[in-house]
Amino acid sequence: MYVVEPIEPMKNIDFGATGVDEILQNVAFILATAMMSCPLDREFGWDMTVIDSPINIVKARIIAKVTEAINKFEPRALIASIEVTGDGLVGSLKPKVKVKINESI
Repeated sequence: MYVVEPIEPMKNIDFGATGVDEILQNVAFILATAMMSCPLDREFGWDMTVIDSPINIVKARIIAKVTEAINKFEPRALIASIEVTGDGLVGSLKPKVKVKINESI
């Protein structure tokens, strides 16, 4: 298994990515995409609407929603851990994901 450093939401796209880089880029793209924002696939991404709850509950919901999205849209990446960072008081929470990738890919 191949374990990577925490992946954050995508900022740049490498259109020629293949193998492990492709999988990591796909995970980063999922993290950066809000559900209902892709016109041809409204279910792609994860549901970012988490409001009016205590911070530990919000973090748990983010972890659950990100896990569900990655398992659905990039099954080649196995989640090792998810950490939610940021300031919940200003509404800025971002997931960072560590994944395991099978070396045979």
